[in-house]
Amino acid sequence: MQPGPREIVTPFRPIPLDVPEGMKPNEFFNSAENLADLVHNNGLLKNPEGLLLYRKALGHSNEFDCSIIYDTSQAILDPLGRPVRRTQVPDAVKNVWNRMNQVIVEFMLERYPDPARHLVLAGEASLDATWPLTSPGVPSIRMLHNHFIVFDQRQLREALLADADNPNLTDGGQHSLFQAHMRDVYRAFFAELDLQILKPCTEESGRIALTGYPQGLPSWEVQGGAAALKEVRFWKEYDTLLKGFIDFYRTFFTQVSTRNAPLPRDIYFPEKVEARLQFDNDFLKTAKMVRERCIKDARYANAIRWQPAFKQLIYRNDEGRLIVTISQNSIGNAITELLGVVVKRTPDADAYARAEPALIEKLLEVRRRLVAADLGEGIATPHWPAA
Repeated sequence: MQPGPREIVTPFRPIPLDVPEGMKPNEFFNSAENLADLVHNNGLLKNPEGLLLYRKALGHSNEFDCSIIYDTSQAILDPLGRPVRRTQVPDAVKNVWNRMNQVIVEFMLERYPDPARHLVLAGEASLDATWPLTSPGVPSIRMLHNHFIVFDQRQLREALLADADNPNLTDGGQHSLFQAHMRDVYRAFFAELDLQILKPCTEESGRIALTGYPQGLPSWEVQGGAAALKEVRFWKEYDTLLKGFIDFYRTFFTQVSTRNAPLPRDIYFPEKVEARLQFDNDFLKTAKMVRERCIKDARYANAIRWQPAFKQLIYRNDEGRLIVTISQNSIGNAITELLGVVVKRTPDADAYARAEPALIEKLLEVRRRLVAADLGEGIATPHWPAA
């Protein structure tokens, strides 16, 4: 079978939600009113820390698909002031959030034990308003949330090949700015981070054979597998990868913006940044190249995402090992495309209704486990009771 990205069709039930006149959808989706509707119609569980587990109304997969959002919509009315990545979450909230992540990943691996039959992934993407605010691609719900998704491998095998030039698939490999021009610098910087559970692995061992993705991205094997996710050390290392990425991204685009700029404020690894980035000719040469193009090419400059934008996920490879990867999210948005899965959502209430009972059964089982672990209380909706 020819390897390559796949485009699957996922039916959904149209959402009866009217955007107020005069507002754009991405403006409304950031509002407290919309989040209240999300809780009422799709909320599964919430806790005092402000973490909300919910069914994805416009999902990636009807096999298994849910998210946790750090719902600060009632407490922080300014969408640009809300936490949008792990590093911005209070420690007490992060502790609960990590435990929720661990429980849900454990459920997915238990319910879907065969990597030949199901592709399992969990992760998050940057939700900063790092694109031009007039762009239609500006993230809609600007609050930290992550995804838990399972795809049926048979559906992927039977799906049509996706267009390899789809912009959302060109996030890594030869298409990425980091990978094309600073690959060695990028990987060497990550290599100096203090990691014990996460072990660097080759591109081949991390790649999904059916799709050929991820492409060209640094990857780490989770030593100890699912059991390692029960250790605080794992989640600290998961944060370390993100912190290292943020330092690299901010340092690079600071140099693009201003030649010979000083160290960005509040970086996590100042000594590594100074020694490995600010004194590296390839790194600074690439910044010069991008800076000069920005000056001459207005369209290119307008597309730059000046603040850190990323996708970070945990997924199961073909051999059943858990892999962590992180990607520069300068172009793409959907987290599934990092693994070569393009989702085409289509409104089809009847098709969704056929898949809905089995999906909800699994979501309610996840909720039961979270409640038992004292990670929240159930939410009643028109579709299911509170317990």
